[in-house]
Amino acid sequence: MQDQDVDVDVADAAKETFTSSETDDWKKYKDDDIMQQHSAIQAEQAVKVPFLGDKEPLSSLEAEYHLGNSIVLEKIKVLSEQYAAIRRTRGDGNCFFRSFMFGYLEHILESQDHNEVQHIKSNIEECKKTLQSLGYAEFTFEDFFALFLEQLDSVLQGSEDSISHDELLCRSRDPSISDYVVMFFRFVTSGEIRKRSEFFEPFILGLTNTSVEQFCKSAVEPMGEESDHVQITALSDALGVPIRVVYLDRSSCENNSINVNHHDFIPTSREVGNSDVSKTTNRPSITLLYRPGHYDILYPK
Repeated sequence: MQDQDVDVDVADAAKETFTSSETDDWKKYKDDDIMQQHSAIQAEQAVKVPFLGDKEPLSSLEAEYHLGNSIVLEKIKVLSEQYAAIRRTRGDGNCFFRSFMFGYLEHILESQDHNEVQHIKSNIEECKKTLQSLGYAEFTFEDFFALFLEQLDSVLQGSEDSISHDELLCRSRDPSISDYVVMFFRFVTSGEIRKRSEFFEPFILGLTNTSVEQFCKSAVEPMGEESDHVQITALSDALGVPIRVVYLDRSSCENNSINVNHHDFIPTSREVGNSDVSKTTNRPSITLLYRPGHYDILYPK
C-alpha cells in the first residue's frame, strides 16, 4: 500500500463516517475538525503497512495502475528495462528517510566498503560539530547518532556483532531502531540546511513563506513531515552519499515518446575556509522511486 492508496482509503473511510449524518451536520464541522479526523484516519491506515516491505518484482506496480493512466503504465514498462525490483515503505511522512536508511545500510552490507564507512563516519563527526555550533545541546541528538553508527558497524562482517541481511530488515522494521535512525537523518539534514542557510533560503522561500529556522523546525525535524528536494540535497551533502531519485508520474512526454526522468543528488565538497562548492563524480549507489508524496526503493538489474 502506498500513499495514494492510503489517501483512497482515507477518503473512503471519511465518506463512510459522514454519510450516516444529515447534510447539515457536515456543515457544522470546522475545517480543523475535518483535518483532525482526516489525520486520525490516515494514521490508522498507515500503521497497517510495515515500515519496509519485502522485495517485489517491479511488475507488481502495474497492478496498481491497470485501471489508471496509460502513461504511467508505459513508464513502468520503461522502468522495467533498467530495474528489476521494488521495496515499498510505509507512507507515514518518513518514507524518504526510511528508504534511504535501508538502501544505504544494505549497500554497505553488500559492498563491505570499509573506506566508505570511514568516510561517512568522518562526515558524521562534522555533522555533530555543526549541530553543536548551531546551539544544539548534545544530549538532544547523541542517542540518535550513536544508534546509527551502531547499525553502520553491524553491517560490516567479521565481528560477533555483525548481522545478516534478514537481521538488517528485521531491525529496520523495529520502531525502536528505525525511528531513531530517521531522527538521526532529520537532525543531520536540519543542521546542514541551517549551516548553509544562504544557499537553501531561496529554495525554501519557493516552497513555503517561512524562514530557514522555521522550515527546519516545522518541516525537517518533526517525525512524519514529508521530504522534498531541499531535504534530499542537504542529507546527501552532509553525509557525502549520492542519491538517485526516479520520478514516476502522469506527465506526458514530448513527441509522444515515453521517458522516465531521474535526478542524481551528488554531494558537494567544500574546502575548509573556502565557500566555493564543487561537484564530485560519485555514481549513486541508492536509487529511490518517487511517486507524488511517496518514496520507495528501486533495485537495478
